[in-house]
Amino acid sequence: MREILQGIIDLHVHAGPSVAKRAVDAGDMLKEGLEAGYRAFVVKDHYFPTMMSANLVEKHLGSEKIKVFGGIALNNSVGGINVKAVDVAYGMGAKFVYMPTVSSEHHITEHKGHFPGAGSASVEEKPMIYVDENGNLQEEVKDLIKYVAQKPDLILATGHGSVREIDALIPAAAKAGVQKIFINHPFFLIGASIEKIVEWAKMGAYIELNACVFPPSNFGSVSFDVAAKILESVPLDQIVIDSDYGQNGNGSPVEGLLTFLQILMKDLKVTEQQINLMTKETPAKLLGI
Repeated sequence: MREILQGIIDLHVHAGPSVAKRAVDAGDMLKEGLEAGYRAFVVKDHYFPTMMSANLVEKHLGSEKIKVFGGIALNNSVGGINVKAVDVAYGMGAKFVYMPTVSSEHHITEHKGHFPGAGSASVEEKPMIYVDENGNLQEEVKDLIKYVAQKPDLILATGHGSVREIDALIPAAAKAGVQKIFINHPFFLIGASIEKIVEWAKMGAYIELNACVFPPSNFGSVSFDVAAKILESVPLDQIVIDSDYGQNGNGSPVEGLLTFLQILMKDLKVTEQQINLMTKETPAKLLGI
């Protein structure tokens, strides 16, 4: 069954170094990925851009057999929705631009207390919401969309914003010409209904199905019935399966993803061809590799 990992591209790995302890750092993840036969993975961090660690481990440890990418999350720690920061990140090879995650007002409201991923960081988050009281996007978001639309290799991810925010973001981004819109775990934390997820997919967005929020992960609070419903309702070529693993004490991203794939194939009868589409072909298309 481990053969299914050959050629995998994991678009969502939380690997250190980070402000909080992680299960793996980028070098550990690369070694595990090489051993498993991964083609590529993306390092995500909520607080700091990840292109530097991605570039370094690929160059010095990758043996030209595996690609490693990074991105930038537009939280308070990088100045919020900061087009200049995005421009610099893009110049260093960023593939993902994430709308606010840990700084999102929605995230803060849902988590109610200190977020474990913040580690020892002591300055409180200033809650961010990027629409006004009428649901209109703030000007800096419009500027960001305009920038991303000019960079067809950039992926705009929705982060941890509310359904109301994402409802404003997706049509505006699509209208502006953003080619790659990625909805982070819409059924987890975000609170989107299946009907809403289908609506977003019809606008051209890609839907993330992340292993970390399903059992047996320590954060596995989502039922596999939800996964089944998404797989039935959204075109499979618009679904990306990734791990979202790397949390301290939650095991290896490689093993976490493998377990998830095994359950999908055994219990939900997802075929190997379908797995390959959602873990290899579509991620490769998004990364342009």
